[in-house]
Amino acid sequence: MISSMVRNWWVPVVRGVLAMIFGVLAIAMPQISLYALVLLFGGYALAEGVTNLLGAARGGYEEQRWWVLLLEGIVSIGVALITLLSPGITAVALVLWIGAWAVVTGVLKIAAAVRLRKLIEGEWLLGLAGVLSIAVGVLLFIAPKAGALALVIWIGAYALVFGVFLIALGLRMRSLCAAAVGSGAGPLHHGT
Repeated sequence: MISSMVRNWWVPVVRGVLAMIFGVLAIAMPQISLYALVLLFGGYALAEGVTNLLGAARGGYEEQRWWVLLLEGIVSIGVALITLLSPGITAVALVLWIGAWAVVTGVLKIAAAVRLRKLIEGEWLLGLAGVLSIAVGVLLFIAPKAGALALVIWIGAYALVFGVFLIALGLRMRSLCAAAVGSGAGPLHHGT
């Protein structure tokens, strides 16, 4: 049977596209106000959280790894709600929220990559995305008083690179899924 993570190859692709859209918007409009950045980041974190929850739900309970997506979805939605419900948040608090979110989701991505290494080749892309996420989180903790312009560019660049890694992982999972279906390795259920 094809793993639900491989069957749902589209989940990291959607997450990657969302990250890249966020990154392009952040870099294209570096003079964006802090309030707009809060809303933009909150919307991105909410979309990623919902996408993760959908991926966990589609994974079903036959897989023991669905909880990683579920946990990441809950963390992302929690950070999104706190961010969106507190639009007057200070620049330092925003930096710390984003830093904490990046570290937590980075650790979860590395854990998922370790588990995926037995299922697919190319799992290192997810692991590298996790390392990148942790590195950005640590940088944001080290320099929380960085200017809003630098913050927007850092986060935008991170989101672009992170998005590329997620899309590459999803496409690799898609080719593995197609190969498994072609070889008769297991049933493919698009709706589950």
